[in-house]
Amino acid sequence: MIPAIVLAAGASSRMGRPKPLLEMEDGRTFVRHIVNTLHDAGVTEIVVVVRPDADAVVREVAASRGRAIVNPDPDRGQLSSLVAGLDAIDGPRIVAALITLVDVPLVGASTVAALLARAAESRAPIVRATYGARHGHPVIFRRELFDAFRHADPAEGAKAVMRAHVVEDVEVDDAGVLRDVDTPEDYRRVAGRLQQANERSE
Repeated sequence: MIPAIVLAAGASSRMGRPKPLLEMEDGRTFVRHIVNTLHDAGVTEIVVVVRPDADAVVREVAASRGRAIVNPDPDRGQLSSLVAGLDAIDGPRIVAALITLVDVPLVGASTVAALLARAAESRAPIVRATYGARHGHPVIFRRELFDAFRHADPAEGAKAVMRAHVVEDVEVDDAGVLRDVDTPEDYRRVAGRLQQANERSE
């Protein structure tokens, strides 16, 4: 079984408001849209790591059939949220975990499904989405790496673990794997892409 972990406990300092609650064109929040996308791809267990007192985000997660997990000290960095998520999903039936970020909202369900299918066949401990030879999210980590993340140096985060292991890149036809939203300008660009895609479909 490969559950998903959505990291959504950042401070959103550059955005100026909580990124999980930013809205897509259809009115769904980022976090609800991402959880729904993961469900559409066939993921049955989805954990969203949130900040303390993020009650509105927790409600969105519950409404989208996910499970919110609180990182009590998210300012320790993203690695602390990853470990909190791994601890929440770890168990004997778990073979790997799919990790994605709440500020990478445009990944398609077909991309998630392709990564899951490849991870089921690959012996690589890490399977990662790429587009145009640039790597992005989601990333799948096999369970054998979970303890490495738990004992990693917080100053280096997950990067040191990734450098120490084989990574299999999966090229996908989905620029959304690279589209992170960190600032209001990023958000405006994403909104523009969504509007253009909607106009093309009419």
